[in-house]
Amino acid sequence: MEKLIITGNQPIGGEIDVHGSKNAVLPILAATLLINGETVLHNVPDLTDVTTSVQILGYLGASVKREKDTLIVDTSTVLNSDIPENMMREMRSSIIFLGSLLARCKEVMLCRPGGCDIGVRPIDLHISAFEKMGAQISENGNCIHCKSSRLHGSKIVLSFPSVGATENIMIAAVLAKGKTTIINAAREPEISDLVAFLNSCGAKIFCAGEGTVEIEGVDTLYPSSHSIIPDRIVAATYMSAASVLAKELVIKKYVRHIWCR
Repeated sequence: MEKLIITGNQPIGGEIDVHGSKNAVLPILAATLLINGETVLHNVPDLTDVTTSVQILGYLGASVKREKDTLIVDTSTVLNSDIPENMMREMRSSIIFLGSLLARCKEVMLCRPGGCDIGVRPIDLHISAFEKMGAQISENGNCIHCKSSRLHGSKIVLSFPSVGATENIMIAAVLAKGKTTIINAAREPEISDLVAFLNSCGAKIFCAGEGTVEIEGVDTLYPSSHSIIPDRIVAATYMSAASVLAKELVIKKYVRHIWCR
């Protein structure tokens, strides 16, 4: 069993960088599947969930290279449209690949995700949204089979502002036919970073205010480069420690990021 031994009451100080946001980079990595070409992502943290996402991309047929905190993702070739159960169970965020694979490959087979210590968090919002967008979905035990020749736009009202469902719908909708409107969408900074990335690739995503997001479907996305926003949770942790134990601590690479309110 892993453990941390902490010796308290020690002064801290100096300068420290805030690494890129894990919750921002995971949906962006999934969204690279929408692009037939090479995507360059900067400020990518070296974390277990990022490694799992890279392994999933590799299984699907993509090429991923890391140069320090930069990932170069080439999705020119996607060979598979399924994700093995052992990979899906590594992390909760693996469900975000459903929208991107459905948009690109038109058919997806995967199992329900795992990796969440909080407990069971159903994915019914994701499934119902894709059905409204024209996907045919069947479930056999723990396996989910999704199929659609091309998704179409729809008005989707979320029962609560789910971050994962908002991200999955946006990713699927950027290549769908027509306009998709998400009502009661999540408003976290990680959502706005995904929007910034997708729009830099040619997507048309707009904030209509009050938690409403509009996506006009396009035919093609283009390769782009993007820098992942700093991790606000990590920054807050450093700030909390500094308030108790530091005479002075300089926290770098932390910016306030607001897109839709």
